[in-house]
Amino acid sequence: MTNTESAAKLRTKLGEKTAQVGVVGLGYVGLPLSLLFARAGFFATGFDVDDSKIEKLRRHETYITHIPAAEIQGQAERGRFRATSDFDELRHMDAILICVPTPLDDHREPDISYIRNTAEEVRKSLVAGQLVVLESTTYPGTTEEVVLPILERSGLRCPVSPYATDGGAILSADPVAPEFLLAFSPEREDPGNQQFKTHQAPKVIGGVNAASALAAQALYQGVFDQIHLVSSSRAAEMTKLLENIYRCVNIALVNELKLLCLRMGIDIWEVIQAAKTKPFGFTAFYPGPGLGGHCIPIDPFYLTWKAREYEFPTRFIELAGEINSTMPEHVVAALAEALNRRHQCLQDARILVLGIAYKKDVDDLRESPSLRIMELLRARGAEVQYNDPYFPRLPRTRRYDFGLASVPLTAESLSMFHAVLIATDHSSYDYENIVKHSALVVDTRHATARVQHHREKIVRC
Repeated sequence: MTNTESAAKLRTKLGEKTAQVGVVGLGYVGLPLSLLFARAGFFATGFDVDDSKIEKLRRHETYITHIPAAEIQGQAERGRFRATSDFDELRHMDAILICVPTPLDDHREPDISYIRNTAEEVRKSLVAGQLVVLESTTYPGTTEEVVLPILERSGLRCPVSPYATDGGAILSADPVAPEFLLAFSPEREDPGNQQFKTHQAPKVIGGVNAASALAAQALYQGVFDQIHLVSSSRAAEMTKLLENIYRCVNIALVNELKLLCLRMGIDIWEVIQAAKTKPFGFTAFYPGPGLGGHCIPIDPFYLTWKAREYEFPTRFIELAGEINSTMPEHVVAALAEALNRRHQCLQDARILVLGIAYKKDVDDLRESPSLRIMELLRARGAEVQYNDPYFPRLPRTRRYDFGLASVPLTAESLSMFHAVLIATDHSSYDYENIVKHSALVVDTRHATARVQHHREKIVRC
């Protein structure tokens, strides 16, 4: 069978949903994606190096709040989903999707070791005709410059070849018949968003050649409502960075305006609400205690790092990152000032932080500004506790290990603290009751806007 025939056969299997789809990395992106393919009728296998995750999935248990255990059990019993830590089984997959972390190292530079290590595992089992898609957010060029050379050490080839698209179809391409197929398609997960489901977000796809793009299109169009083709893996990688840098820059803008408004005695939240009434030319962004989540605090640094290779300064992006990264320091300073006005020093003060998750109503604390705030408070000598309904115990992360358990929110417990700091505005919190029983409430999220009584206790920052 020729390479062209092999690629056509794969597209047929993908179109008929008889293909085996492997997803490497069963975190906040990989697990939902695996189940999405299973629901659509594919045979999905999840791969992960964390044996505790694999065992939970085999017991039909969940470790991500918004994914019900019943969904895992249902797809497993239908024979559509299973989980394994045996990477040798990758050789049996028709398509392999890589959804592994891409953090920053201690010097705020890209750490793509997870991508490299996964690519090495895929290389060991790579067979002709397989499609490999990288979904992990990374800098432009990673698919071609990092993943492709590793995979080609298998002896199989996937030449980089230009093609043109109009977003929906490939218009022209150089004839190339790769032995395996390789593409990039950025994830667009938004944990806790009830308005959009994963399959509703248009899927951007960029292949290293036209055959790879067509194979990825055949894969994803079976589960996503809309597909958008771009002309290269680099363009797809840059698309993901643009989306998140756009948010990062605008959040930095509104955070800086918040600091100015505080000095000027203006309510930034009132200003945003008024600006939102303009029916064109304005999109609302909101201030907060800092950026969290896996993407927005990290993605700008991936692009600024890559831009140095081209001797191109990204001053605007770097400034936005600087503003957002200093917001936890502003919160701690505002808390210290509020305590001082009540004749209480931050040192030895008892502080309760409400909300550890990086955003409301999710069990995700990746890059959460709450953790940095707690670290800063401890460094200033404060006694810090927390409450979060999604985290009964605070897990160890790459950087933090506080060893704390969530404090129950009772009238008695609230009264024991010199200040309560609202860092994440979970919907389950009774803010009226929190303010009532607290000595001081420092609100970083505008969560107490509708509280009617004891407003003299509230400090907004």
